[in-house]
Amino acid sequence: MNHKPRMNPIESKLAQVQARIDAAARACGRDPAEVHLLAVSKTRPAADIAAAHAAGQHAFGENYLQEALTKIEALRHLDIAWHYIGRIQSNKTRPIAEHFAWVHGLASLKHAQRLSEQRPAGLAPLNVCLQINLSGETSKEGISEADAPALAQAVAGLPALRLRSLMTLPAPSDDPVAQRAVFARLAALKTALNAQGLALDTLSMGMSGDLEAAVCAGATVVRIGTAVFGARN
Repeated sequence: MNHKPRMNPIESKLAQVQARIDAAARACGRDPAEVHLLAVSKTRPAADIAAAHAAGQHAFGENYLQEALTKIEALRHLDIAWHYIGRIQSNKTRPIAEHFAWVHGLASLKHAQRLSEQRPAGLAPLNVCLQINLSGETSKEGISEADAPALAQAVAGLPALRLRSLMTLPAPSDDPVAQRAVFARLAALKTALNAQGLALDTLSMGMSGDLEAAVCAGATVVRIGTAVFGARN
């Protein structure tokens, strides 16, 4: 009798999250293949990332630079796209530019210029997402919708960056209608910026608690940590 091998816990959770993404996409008439999972692996050991990679996950998001650099070195033999999703500081831009494929949360022209200047010549342009603070919370990074066009145009002109996306971290809400309304504002801003000649092709929005609302509003990247790796250490 043939028995299918049992999934490890991370493989099982990845499958559950992917099923949620697929169901959310189909429920609003989207192709599930348009939505990509970014596994947020901050505080998780390299072994957990390796297990997720073995299960087919290739994109991982890290918040803490020194922790991330240690894991990038330990897993350099694996085909992983590393996304920096933490707070950007001027003294961190060089290692970010050198070791990551994506940066989420860009909200400063100064940081953008440093990332462009410090991106090694042999690497592809660094994919960047502008962080938009839609809630106006002073505790959160990000620029306003009103300031987005000027920063987007400036960033798009930097030679070693590729402006791909907008991202947001909305105020927590358990109301799906409220969740969708916030994400719809980010999608509308992307449309408006593209009408001004930009070429944004990505929307980074939605986490474990609101991914369905994000997908229905047009998310192409959802950032999922707890639902993949369990409660954070």
